[in-house]
Amino acid sequence: MEKFKPLKSAALRVPHVNVDTDQIVPARYLKKPRSDDFGEYLFHDVPHLLDGGADAAVLIAGRNFACGSSREHAVWALHDYGFRAVIAPSFGDIFYSNALKNGLLPIVLPEPVVLELLKNSSPVSVDLEAQTVNGVHKFDIAPFAKKCLLEGLDEIDFTLSLADRIANFEKSYQP
Repeated sequence: MEKFKPLKSAALRVPHVNVDTDQIVPARYLKKPRSDDFGEYLFHDVPHLLDGGADAAVLIAGRNFACGSSREHAVWALHDYGFRAVIAPSFGDIFYSNALKNGLLPIVLPEPVVLELLKNSSPVSVDLEAQTVNGVHKFDIAPFAKKCLLEGLDEIDFTLSLADRIANFEKSYQP
């Protein structure tokens, strides 16, 4: 996983509410291997949602983004297309978790803030270290998820980074 760095980018604005994971990546593509470029399947059946999204690393969406099924492929499609952060008032719970585990930063901001960002066509900046959008809108993130994103670690990489501590514990442990 790559390290999350501060970014300033054009944003794709998807003002719709309840965009579900089947709209993000249709079910017929779920049998493809992870090594495929899932970005080419992003919004495949609703391509108008990508209008204006060329070169955008940030997606701004209406509430309950990525609701529906638990497919991790939705995160893969967004990430492979080039998105590094998704901003919305709320997310499907499983999507939120999958995003963090796959290097995509889901940012929850109050709905009035998101509505203002949706209206504005300016680039958007995201600073994970400072936990801000455009330098003023603070967002929350679990410390472990933040550490993993900043250091470019998935959960296995994080566990492997503790190999010496694990080995020392195993040596000292006496049942």
